[in-house]
Amino acid sequence: MIMRNILRATMVRTWLGCAAVAPLLLAAPVAQAQVTDFRQAVAQAAASDADIAAFYRERNYEGIWSGSADRNRRNALMAAFAAAGDHGLSTSRYDPAPITARLQAATTPAEQASVEVELTRLFMQYARDVQTGMLVPSQIDSSILREVPYRSRLSTIRAFVQSNPDSFLRALPPSSPEYTRLMREKLAMERLLADGGWGPTVPGGKLEAGDTGNRVVALRNRLIAMGFLERTNTQTYDAAMVAAVQRFQQAHGLAIDGTAGQGTLREINATPESRLQSIIVAMERERWNNRPRGTRHIWVNLTDFTARIVDNDVVTFETRSVIGANQRDRVSPEFSDVMEFMVINPSWYVPRSIITKEYLPQLQENPNSVSQLQITDARGRTINRAEVDFTQYTASNFPFSMRQPPSNGNALGLVKFMFPNRHNIYLHDTPAKSLFGREVRAFSHGCIRLADPFDFAYALLARQVANPEEFFQSRLATGVEQRVDLVEPVPVHLVYRTAFTQADGRMQYRRDVYGRDGRIWNALAREGVAIRAVRG
Repeated sequence: MIMRNILRATMVRTWLGCAAVAPLLLAAPVAQAQVTDFRQAVAQAAASDADIAAFYRERNYEGIWSGSADRNRRNALMAAFAAAGDHGLSTSRYDPAPITARLQAATTPAEQASVEVELTRLFMQYARDVQTGMLVPSQIDSSILREVPYRSRLSTIRAFVQSNPDSFLRALPPSSPEYTRLMREKLAMERLLADGGWGPTVPGGKLEAGDTGNRVVALRNRLIAMGFLERTNTQTYDAAMVAAVQRFQQAHGLAIDGTAGQGTLREINATPESRLQSIIVAMERERWNNRPRGTRHIWVNLTDFTARIVDNDVVTFETRSVIGANQRDRVSPEFSDVMEFMVINPSWYVPRSIITKEYLPQLQENPNSVSQLQITDARGRTINRAEVDFTQYTASNFPFSMRQPPSNGNALGLVKFMFPNRHNIYLHDTPAKSLFGREVRAFSHGCIRLADPFDFAYALLARQVANPEEFFQSRLATGVEQRVDLVEPVPVHLVYRTAFTQADGRMQYRRDVYGRDGRIWNALAREGVAIRAVRG
């Protein structure tokens, strides 16, 4: 085709006797040929990705990055890539230098099309990473059952080309106050690292009020550097230091006694790098949950051993909790659902896993063991234990169910709060009240036990009855199992945050009781996320 146009131009030039005509006649067909070659190359480069192929097909394979008119869009994307590290994303994945070099070096339609499609692929990857996370939660830990609210890649880029590129890219990350505060703290911690961190750690063992010496000075300096103690020259563990240690303990979920014992010193000596890892993991987790939490919602932070009711981003009720023990089949999972009702005076229908693993061996040794539980057949009839030889059964063929009727000693206590889910997890009362005095409260089979279940019920019922306490107690007094529906179902979020913020921006840190955040950090590091120190 190009050769035909050259021959035609030569004939016209000879006929007119005007050499200037030739370039004019050549320019349009050659440019058109280049456009056609570019579009064909885009089609070929996009073919391996269905979303990208569909996007360019809709545009007749016209580019969105390569032309001079696309400069603002291109620059906005490169600026977003350059700031990817601020969000705790992989800086190597979004290094703008290599792609910029490819753009500048691309001269043929095939090279230009290759860069064009690669930029679209990177845009889609960046949009998903910064909006809903780099990792797939369940691939990191099978107990992270969160359903990530992924957006359509195709819809995202369609919207992008119709929008102001800078504004669109700025709006991609979570807009929650928590994400904003975590990112602010991340950047501050990176500046702290560049300035040398918190200084030397505190050597040795326990320190308490009245102690003096170099170790007290080391503790003093560390508390000052961390922001828990005003500047002072004291060399004595005085009242100001006791108060500072108490503030530190409160911010780290420790027993608040003002004494720097082994557990407190371990947390005081944690490195800024480890705290920064926790923040980056928390930002990834916030991206996984990048959807509205609910104007009223229940927030159960497993690492904090608390359950809260939150109204319009303000905590209106809080109670201590006990979570699943740190054993493979007892850990509490992470997911979100909707609380629909509570059951007052509940029966406990024993999960089969508990029946076969814990109670069947006891029954085989003594048929009268666990006498608080009724054993029922497939038709719900209570069986006579004396007539059953439990030794003939195994975990796979045990034919009975077990139920504990309502009572003060019921394993679920006197009320349970239901958000029906396939994991059989719920919130409930417990007769084992002493466990709420422990610093680490991981003892259950997976469900969440509440220290103040009645008050929790009153707070939920206050939206639908005039006197929630009287309403609840009147039903409790019957001793009969009763279901009470919530007129307004409440979203429930079981989360796991070792780093989180208070409304005033101050950080809170908790121990990684199940080791999940450590696994998430390792996975992020494999994807290229790294701790960095940044000069202010």
